[in-house]
Amino acid sequence: MSRTWTTPLQLHELARGPVKVRLEPDAAERGKLAGDLGLESLPSLVAELTVRPWHDGAEITGRFQAVVEQLCSVTLEPFEQTLSGEIARQAAPKGSPYAPAEDPEGGEKNPEAPDPPDVLESEAVDLAAIVAEHLALEIDPFPRKPDAAFEFASPPEEESPFAMLKKLKDQKP
Repeated sequence: MSRTWTTPLQLHELARGPVKVRLEPDAAERGKLAGDLGLESLPSLVAELTVRPWHDGAEITGRFQAVVEQLCSVTLEPFEQTLSGEIARQAAPKGSPYAPAEDPEGGEKNPEAPDPPDVLESEAVDLAAIVAEHLALEIDPFPRKPDAAFEFASPPEEESPFAMLKKLKDQKP
C-alpha cells in the first residue's frame, strides 16, 4: 500500500480522551488509492473514526462507506458498487509490553484468536492506512455486475489423431 494518503494521529493527542475523526480523501488521493487497490476509480470514500487511548497505544473503531468502480469479471464493463465496513483495530508502539512478540520461527497462528495489535513504527497511528486496508479487504476480487450472466459454451470437440488414423485405416480396401 502506498503512502499517498496519510492521516497520522500522534498518541499524545489521546491524553485528554477519545478523538473523533472524519476522513474524506480528495479526488487526487482517491485516484492514487484506486490505482493502489486495482480499481478503475474511487468516486467516494468517507470514514468516521473514534480513537481512544488503549494501554500505551490506541484503539481505533468506526465505519467507512465507499463507492468503487471496477471492471465486471464477466462482461469487462465498468460498474460502480457501494461498499461499507466496520473498523476495529488496536495499535501499540514498538517495544510496548502490549505489542505482539515476533515469532522467529513463524509458527502457526490460531485463526479463531483475535487479531493482535498493530505495532507502530513511531508515536503516531496512520488512520488513513487503516481505512485503506479495511477497504481493500471489502473489495471483491472477481466483481460481477448485478445483471451479468456467464454463459459457458464448450468448445467443439476435436477429433483425436488416433480417431483420424482409424478412419484412414477403415477406408483402405
